[in-house]
Amino acid sequence: MFLSIVIPAYNEEKRLPATLRKIDEFLADQPYTAEVLVVENGSTDRTAEIVREFSKEHPQFRLISIEERGKGIAVKTGMLAARGEYRFICDADLSMPIEEVNKFLPPALEGYDVAIASREAPGARRFNEPWYRHLMGRVFNFIVRVLAVPGFADTQCGFKCFTAEAAELVFRKQTMSGWGFDVEVLFIALHHGLKVVEVPVNWYYMENSRVNPVKDTFSMLREVVKVRQNARKGLYE
Repeated sequence: MFLSIVIPAYNEEKRLPATLRKIDEFLADQPYTAEVLVVENGSTDRTAEIVREFSKEHPQFRLISIEERGKGIAVKTGMLAARGEYRFICDADLSMPIEEVNKFLPPALEGYDVAIASREAPGARRFNEPWYRHLMGRVFNFIVRVLAVPGFADTQCGFKCFTAEAAELVFRKQTMSGWGFDVEVLFIALHHGLKVVEVPVNWYYMENSRVNPVKDTFSMLREVVKVRQNARKGLYE
């Protein structure tokens, strides 16, 4: 298996049908083998049923259901269950068009362990994002660079690609189940000397974003501090 796409999904019955169709159409035109793992955790709507029905006619799509809530635990579960040489985290809203995924794969990109989508790297473009969301993101990124992951302009974009070896190393050491997992997994990767690169992408702000700008930002800040505490305790060795 060449590529695994992992989609964390909590109460995504409205967005998933279109997302699954777009990914299926995209993969049908690619020369490589691929699987799609949708990890549903604690949904109270028809998320699981939608994926289950879609997978009946599209066997490369697979549903994983877990009870524990949190994007971090959903991503960890999917990345460790994946079988691909490259394992790609993909948000259910496709705020980064699925066609961009080939920027992360050979022959377009080689010689890395972790490649993260960046909305700030040279060549990246943002569409329709409110100014206050952009400002809050910049402030949070500054704190992340100071406390945990230096040198990267955008750690929070929900699209990231890991080689199989990197995924097995990093996600087995991941401890956080919430939004702060992005910072934690990048910290672990850098701590173990893995090569992390940024990939400029086209990114579209979605009105029904799951991120609460105030509540989730404070939650992520607490988790950034916890990453440093975990490191001092030796949890990532």
